Amino acid sequence: MDIKNNILETIGNTPLIKLNKITKDIPGTILAKVDYFNPGNSIKDRMALKMVEVAEKEGKLKPGSTIIECTSGNTGMGLALAGCVKGYKCIFTTTDKQSKEKMDILKAVGAEVIVCPTNVEPDDPRSYYSVARRLAKEIPNSFLCNQYDNLANRLAHYETTGPELWEQTDGKITHLVCTAGTGGTVTGTAMYLKEKNPNIQIWAIDVYGSLLTKYFRTGEIDMKEVHPYVSEGFGEDFVPENYDMRVIDHFEQVTDKDGAVMARRIAKEEGLFCGYSAGSCLQGLLQLKDRLKADDVVVCIFHDHGSRYVGKIYNDQWMMERGFLDVKTFKDIVNGRTAKQKLVTIEPKHTVADAVELMRKHDIEHIPVVNGNGLIGAISEGGLFQKVFSNPDIKNASVESVMEPAFPLVEFNTPIEKLRTLINKDNGAVLSKDEAGHLHIVTKYDVIQALGN
Repeated sequence: MDIKNNILETIGNTPLIKLNKITKDIPGTILAKVDYFNPGNSIKDRMALKMVEVAEKEGKLKPGSTIIECTSGNTGMGLALAGCVKGYKCIFTTTDKQSKEKMDILKAVGAEVIVCPTNVEPDDPRSYYSVARRLAKEIPNSFLCNQYDNLANRLAHYETTGPELWEQTDGKITHLVCTAGTGGTVTGTAMYLKEKNPNIQIWAIDVYGSLLTKYFRTGEIDMKEVHPYVSEGFGEDFVPENYDMRVIDHFEQVTDKDGAVMARRIAKEEGLFCGYSAGSCLQGLLQLKDRLKADDVVVCIFHDHGSRYVGKIYNDQWMMERGFLDVKTFKDIVNGRTAKQKLVTIEPKHTVADAVELMRKHDIEHIPVVNGNGLIGAISEGGLFQKVFSNPDIKNASVESVMEPAFPLVEFNTPIEKLRTLINKDNGAVLSKDEAGHLHIVTKYDVIQALGN
């Protein structure tokens, strides 16, 4: 029987998948090493297990020990899985820029998570590096993994990721493209591949706001390069010891926006629901495509799963707020109207006949009902039709007696996709206030017309 003794035995041997649509105009064969097939849904499972195993071998982890680590989420997940199987308690520090999903997942597998501020220096006592170091000193029988400087990190990839790529490509791999964070994945994999064929090109993908690219090019640690960025899982504001820049041939920087947009494209066009670093990795390759030839075999590392980012890069509102997504909104519908007509409203004391006359005069189907306190209800042509059909004398009744619930009030920049979920057979319109406080209305016909343009 083919049975795994525990979840840790499922780590590694992830698939290599050919990319077809996004890369159709790129020379060569473009492949993705999809490491979200690991049990913790990221490539970090490999090095997390190796760090634990090496620490056990060296006597740094003993029965009842506490594993402490500063993590953007994925390494913590791998360590938490190891802790579950081996009986270790886990305490992780992370930054407030990481997705809530990552933190919730870590808690789900039994870890304690401490959130620290992002925009502080690494040696600031509030940084997630410093808090982890302090906890390791204060908690008896604890072990700080320190994935940045723990060489078991890159050893894991030297022993597993590199050999897998060599075997899966029959030794034909010509390029490795990988986002650069702790340095473990790109360096460890590169060390193995360069031993097999020193001509293999290693391209590290970085983010603007990280100092790694300038350090690679000049050997200078320039803190002026460092500024806040929203990309997760790669880029650094210091140089971890896992790096050996001699095995890396090129560093390429990618913007936060381009990485996020590309991740969404990978999901929609290739069917691979990946995280932020996968988008940045493939975007980096697109920026370098002119360096490739038709017979090249390129492997891109897709580190983790998109479920970590459903509240961020896969959320239209989050993307739009950062200017990453060009989507039509309530505001776009209003601004696109040729006739700038003031919103027609009616008071509750008016009659149904008054409402019908307003609809006829302005050629509209939906009227908000307002009083001195604001919106209190709505009148719609469809709703009135049913009432008039059953009681022809209702035309003399007050609007208040027949009105429907008020139309939903949304933010002025709400995406059309969201409006579509709010407008249904029971609710034919949505309202919003512009920057000046003026009310506007959008109906299902407005949405249909906007989606068609």
